[in-house]
Amino acid sequence: MECGLIGLQGVGKTTLFQALTAHAVPIQVGSMKPNVGIAAMPDPRLDRIAEFIPPDKLIPAAVQVVDIPGISSGGGAAGLNQILAHIRNVDALVHIVNCWDGRDAESDIASMEIELVLADLVVVEGAVDKAARAARSGDSDAKKRLAVLERVQEVLNNEKPVRDTEWDEGERAILKSYGFMSAKPVLLVANVGEDDVLGESSVAKAVHAASDNVVTVCATVESEISELDQVDQAEMLESMGIARPAIGVLATAMNEVLGLSTFYTAGEKEVRAWSIPKDSTAPEAAGSIHSDIQRGFIRAECYHCNDLFELKSEKAIKEAGKLRSEGKGYAMQDGDVVHFLFNV
Repeated sequence: MECGLIGLQGVGKTTLFQALTAHAVPIQVGSMKPNVGIAAMPDPRLDRIAEFIPPDKLIPAAVQVVDIPGISSGGGAAGLNQILAHIRNVDALVHIVNCWDGRDAESDIASMEIELVLADLVVVEGAVDKAARAARSGDSDAKKRLAVLERVQEVLNNEKPVRDTEWDEGERAILKSYGFMSAKPVLLVANVGEDDVLGESSVAKAVHAASDNVVTVCATVESEISELDQVDQAEMLESMGIARPAIGVLATAMNEVLGLSTFYTAGEKEVRAWSIPKDSTAPEAAGSIHSDIQRGFIRAECYHCNDLFELKSEKAIKEAGKLRSEGKGYAMQDGDVVHFLFNV
C-alpha cells in the first residue's frame, strides 16, 4: 500500500520524503513524475522484542511513499491533471502544510481540499450519467451504484470531501472503484521551522485544530538527522532538546492512516515486523510472509509482545499459559508475535 505526500508547491514535501527514505532515492528535480521510495517504520516494540530474543538481523516493517509534485496555490497549473492522476493512484494521503513562514495554514489546507473535491466532481458527473442509464434496465447493482454516486455528488456540490460522510462497507467498495480522491484518508503534517520543532506557533496549532489526525514535523531537521549515524543523531537531538526523531511518530501515523496493524516474527536469525490490513486473518498474515505459508497454513502459535515484555522469555510465556494456538478464522491483533505452522 502507498502513502502519497501531497501539498502546495514549496511546502517541504520532497525534504520530508528524503527524511522518510533516509536519502536512499535519487530526487527528480523539476520533474512531473513522483519520487517513489520505501520508508522503514521505526518501532520501539521491535527493538524491545530483540532485547529478549536477540537476532542476527532486525528488520522493521516498511511503507511505500510517493512524493507527488506540488500544486500551485492558485490551482489550475500546467500539469494539474497529471498531478491529480498520481494522487488518485495512492491509498492514503499525507498532506504537508507550510507552518514556518507565516502562511495561512487553514487557507492552504482548504485550497488543496477544494482541488480534490472539484476533480472528484468531474468524475462523479460522468459516472452518474452512466449508472443512470444502466439502472433504467433494472440492474440492481447499477441502482445501488447510482444511489451512492448521487449521494457523492450531493456531498461534493456542498464543497465537502467524500471522507467526511459515513459509508457502509458496500458503499466504500463502490467509492474505491471510482478512486475518489477526497474519499481517501488524510494525515495532516504541520511542517514547522527549526525554531519551532515542538509546533508551538499559532500556525502549527491551526493545523492541529483542523483535524484529529495531525503530526508536527520539522522536515529540514528530520532530513539532516536521517543522514547521521546513531551517535551523531543522539548528539543532535540532545542539543535541540528533542527526545527522539519525529519521523518515527510520522511513520506510525502513516501506518494508521493506511489502516494497517503490525505483527512480529522472532527467532535467532531475525526479528521482523510485518504490516498487514487491520482485521486480517492468520492465513492472510502468513501470506504476507510467503504465499506457500498461507496455502499450507495449519495454525498460528502466538502471544502478544506485551506478554514478552512482562515475562521476559517465550518459555515463561508458555509456562504462564499465554501461548495461544489460533486457527484459520483468527483475526490478527496488533502486537502479536507469531510462529506459523504450515505444510505444502
